[in-house]
Amino acid sequence: MPEHKNSSVVSAPGKVLLAGGYIVLDRDYSGLVFGLSARINVVSHPIQPTQGVHLTEIVVESPQFDDDSWVYGYTPVEGHGGVKVTQLDPGTKPFKPNHFVETTLNYVLSYIVSLPAKQTLSSIHPAKFTILADNDYYSTTTTTSPSTPQRRFRHLGQTISKANKTGLGSSAALVTSLTGCLLSHYLPRSLFDLSTPSGRRTLHNLSQAAHCAAQGKIGSGFDVASAVYGSCVYRRFSPSLLSALPPPGTRGFGRAVVETVNSPDWDQEISKEETDLAEGLKIRMVDVTGGTATVSMVKLVNAWREGNKAEADGLFAELEGEVKVLAGALKVGDEQAIKRAMGEVRRLMKRMGVESGAEIEPDSQTKLLDELEGLEGVVGSVVPGAGGYDAAALVIRDDEGTLGRVERFLGEYSQREGVKARLLDVLGEVEGARLESWDGGRWQEL
Repeated sequence: MPEHKNSSVVSAPGKVLLAGGYIVLDRDYSGLVFGLSARINVVSHPIQPTQGVHLTEIVVESPQFDDDSWVYGYTPVEGHGGVKVTQLDPGTKPFKPNHFVETTLNYVLSYIVSLPAKQTLSSIHPAKFTILADNDYYSTTTTTSPSTPQRRFRHLGQTISKANKTGLGSSAALVTSLTGCLLSHYLPRSLFDLSTPSGRRTLHNLSQAAHCAAQGKIGSGFDVASAVYGSCVYRRFSPSLLSALPPPGTRGFGRAVVETVNSPDWDQEISKEETDLAEGLKIRMVDVTGGTATVSMVKLVNAWREGNKAEADGLFAELEGEVKVLAGALKVGDEQAIKRAMGEVRRLMKRMGVESGAEIEPDSQTKLLDELEGLEGVVGSVVPGAGGYDAAALVIRDDEGTLGRVERFLGEYSQREGVKARLLDVLGEVEGARLESWDGGRWQEL
């Protein structure tokens, strides 16, 4: 077996798009996105076969869920096609595909073996990749007593398909962290180093390609950009960069992935200099145990925009102006400017929802956020991203008094309204994807 590293751990953060929902899909506009302290971590372990046995398998597991693991075989594809992975039927439990994992493996392994530095299939050895997600990515219906220790990676007691997400960008964080872990595990640091600008550029471009393919569409990519770079003002890349890629398993795919990922034509704009959070303020998320069908809402907004171009363009331009205003106000800590800008974002997004028929800020969210903004220390609020029933975002003062008022209010509101509204532990943070230090016990404990 070729020499390889023992283990790697790569993590990527979730995201919250404070301003720029829907307009960030258009290259004429930008979005203000903050990274979150909730991370998805991927840990690699080499698989040691018994003597005389040759394996060509990669195992991916997500032990926080019931029976969620996937085994893949990998084979070379002729004509510079890279690698094609095939999910193997375990025979002992129902066959459950994971399109995001399988697509990421196809893209990343094909990239690795197709690099000009004479990488071959022999550089891919059997390995296991373990996915560990911080608890705040998923809503929970269970409670624990104050004396029960909280595990960082809680077992959810159900399959992934049945878990309620909180809308923090789990798919982008998963693809980014899995991509980074695969690259770190299989490539020498001379070819991939996550701590360098070139390494982050490779991670960004390859993760965007894999994530778009897994989604079945070329999205704006703000969630992947935040997973790689952390908080930023983001303007999307040209969709044409990815539109001509052949499908995995076909001739020329591997070479095309390398040429696309390493192309100098990537034209996204990612500005970290414009984003920061002034001392004394925090971004907090409020889970309402819902979830949003983003695709159907985007279709409604697109149809409305096509039929009302002048009105829609004017609204989009107003939202673009608030992106820059809010970014500047958060950076210097101007509470009045933050409150006004977030209020304008809410007003414009609510109007877009009413006119398009999409529930961008549902009435129940409006009621919750209006009451929250009446609390001392709550500076502003917004239903982020595409809106709907994903976790809402608050900008609050960073003091115990404000935190206590918010938590007490949410408890009372939940009882009064018959809902489950709770403050997530996650905080806004600036840092993106990173290589974590290895501690075997830490990463194996659930």
